[in-house]
Amino acid sequence: MDSRSHTHVTAALRLCLHALLAGLLALVVVRAVSEGAADTAAVVAVTLLTAALYAAGAVRSSAVQPKDSVQPKDSARPEDPARPRTSVQPGTRAGAWWLGGLWMLWAALLVLSPDALWVAFPLYFLQLHFLPMRWALPSVVVTAAAAITSFVVHRQEIEPGAFIGPLIGAAVAVATVLGYDALFRESERRRELIVELVATRADLAEAERTAGTLAERERLAREIHDTLAQGLSSIQLLLRAAERSLPENAPATPHVRAAREAAQANLAEARSFVRALTPPDLEHGSLAAALERLCARTTAPELTVRFAVSGTPVELPTPYEVALLRTAQSALANTVRHAAARRAEITLSFMDTSVALDVVDDGRGFDPSGAPAHERCTGGDGGFGLPAMRARAGSLGGALSVESAPGQGTAVALTLPLPDTEAERAA
Repeated sequence: MDSRSHTHVTAALRLCLHALLAGLLALVVVRAVSEGAADTAAVVAVTLLTAALYAAGAVRSSAVQPKDSVQPKDSARPEDPARPRTSVQPGTRAGAWWLGGLWMLWAALLVLSPDALWVAFPLYFLQLHFLPMRWALPSVVVTAAAAITSFVVHRQEIEPGAFIGPLIGAAVAVATVLGYDALFRESERRRELIVELVATRADLAEAERTAGTLAERERLAREIHDTLAQGLSSIQLLLRAAERSLPENAPATPHVRAAREAAQANLAEARSFVRALTPPDLEHGSLAAALERLCARTTAPELTVRFAVSGTPVELPTPYEVALLRTAQSALANTVRHAAARRAEITLSFMDTSVALDVVDDGRGFDPSGAPAHERCTGGDGGFGLPAMRARAGSLGGALSVESAPGQGTAVALTLPLPDTEAERAA
């Protein structure tokens, strides 16, 4: 519900309660004057005192708390914008004293005039508004009992209406306030849920944009490396071989040398593009550091993730680092989402002719041979984690293996052959 509508409803209810109380007090005075009772002066005096005390509380409330403000959370009873704000703030000691004084004046007025019992109806709402519910309900009962007693004492007869009227009024007041409170709380819960959903949708949209940007950067880096960089590297190697095969003073030698230098310069530019499009985790350190950060920021209930390096680290080409990092991210994400594991380990191993990445967990495991290819290593959620890992491994001449069984954990191993040193330096 719009907060502005709360403001309008609050103002309307407050004015209606003011008008109701003023009208009933005026009725008491008019009836006392018209009947010419002996205690008319006392009725008028007590009625004026009651009206003055009520007006003082209303003015104080308007000065202390604007009509569109919200009661502080630390009050004894939180303010509800759907309730009429009539006087000093609910849940405070000043409000309790003000309400007690108003009730005592009303009780004195009951002794003087039987018509004062109708003022009990607005008092019900004031008590339900200003007092905690554990005190408000007994106060309403006492007020209704006082009204019934006044009627019996003044009329000196017992009639069903003497009991039914005040009791029905009390029941209507309690049902109205409780119902309005329930509707308001439900409205607030829905409003908070909508705000949360809007924020979540914005976060998801931002995450999707970020993931799409990173995926596109990685794709471009892989394409540049696999096409332009490799082509320029081959051209450079061929031109170097041609330059060596030509006689020293051959007319074509300067042109071949210039072409080789141009290819070398463009290869350097291609390398810079690949570095610029490298995943952010690889921009600020080595692959081992990126994997260690990945383990540190992976969180799940009762899950401990460790990282280890085996062998002597060597510098790897960017596509190798990207493939190893993405495989670790995908395998570890599957562990968090589906494995319910307590322990997971990532090991990066450097060997003489290859580099290997092992991701092992002690989770619930699964049967790799019994699930469709597109569901393996994804928990059956329809993802493509394992096929994507295999595609990365195949594009670099490597292999991916998955070992798992129900209740025995899962082990994912990616092995990539180390590239030829001289050819990779040229690439």
